[in-house]
This record gives sequence, C-alpha cells and structure tokens, in this order.
Amino acid sequence: MPGGQGFEEVEENKYKGSLKVKVGPVQGVFDANIILSDVVAPESYTIEADGKSSQGYVKAKGSLKLSSQDGKTHMDYVGTAQISGRIASVGQRLIDSSARSIIRQSLEGLNEYLKVQVATASASDAEVNTTSAGETTPAYKPPSQTRVALTVMRDVFNDTIPSRWQPIFFIAVLIVIVVLVWILFL
Repeated sequence: MPGGQGFEEVEENKYKGSLKVKVGPVQGVFDANIILSDVVAPESYTIEADGKSSQGYVKAKGSLKLSSQDGKTHMDYVGTAQISGRIASVGQRLIDSSARSIIRQSLEGLNEYLKVQVATASASDAEVNTTSAGETTPAYKPPSQTRVALTVMRDVFNDTIPSRWQPIFFIAVLIVIVVLVWILFL
C-alpha cells in the first residue's frame, strides 16, 4: 500500500502500523489499526481501518470479493470512509480523487507483488530466486513516496480539470511562472 510504513500482525486478522498520507496541502503519518473479518479465503473479506494523526482521524470500512470470469480473476470492492480534523478541510472532491488514486495504486502494487511471488514460486530454486534458465527473478520494490505523491497529483488534476481545459491550464501556469521569474530578476 502506498505510504505503508511497517504493518505487523498483532493478532489473527488484526494489524497495526503507520501510513504516510498526503491529500493536497495536508500530510501526516497516521497510526493505523486494521481488522479483517468475514474472511472466506480466497474469495472475500471485510476490512475495517482507523487511523489517527495530528492532522485528523480516518475511519474506513470496505469489502472485497474475488471471482473467476473468463479464466481471469475479477475483483469487486466497495468502501466508505469518515474523516475529521485538518485533513477534512481540503474538500470532498480532492479527498475522493486522492482516495481513488491511492486505492488504484495499492491494487497495482498488489498486482506487481503477486507477479513477483508467482515468478519466485515457479523458480527452480526459490531460495536463490533464480529461474530454470539461470535468470534472476525481479524482487518486488514498492513505489517511492515521491512517485506515489506525483501519481496522486496527476489523478487529482485529471479528475478536477476537464481534459479540454488542461492545455489552457498548463499555458496559464506557464505564463504565471514566467511572470514570477521575470519579477524576481528585475
């Protein structure tokens, strides 16, 4: 999960850790508790998470269900979240867009992790992590915080500004930057 900083299992299906989150101008490290319930492995589960930081409080609940469709795994998920504090001040649209981006990046990260696990499991010597042809399988490397933040910014920008107005927005920003640089050097 983007921003995840060391989650550990404290009891069966209960986890504790930290999550670094940035939504617009507000950022913070949330101490998080996660509980999985209604687990029907490997088909579905319900997840409840709550996080606290100096920036606010987040309480979320969601469910995930996997099913086979045309020989592929299809995933359905739904969720809700309640937020309070400074992080709630950035606005619902920005929060919704950021949440969608973080969820998408989390699922993409899970997909990459699973690809590495499958490659490792099919390797001839899993301890050495090599394939039968002697090639090393790639190790999973989560995205950097910078990459996560830039992706969230891009997704928020695309959700907020209609595509037909984006070139005009870029030109306006470029003009403002040129004017500010010109003023600074005068």
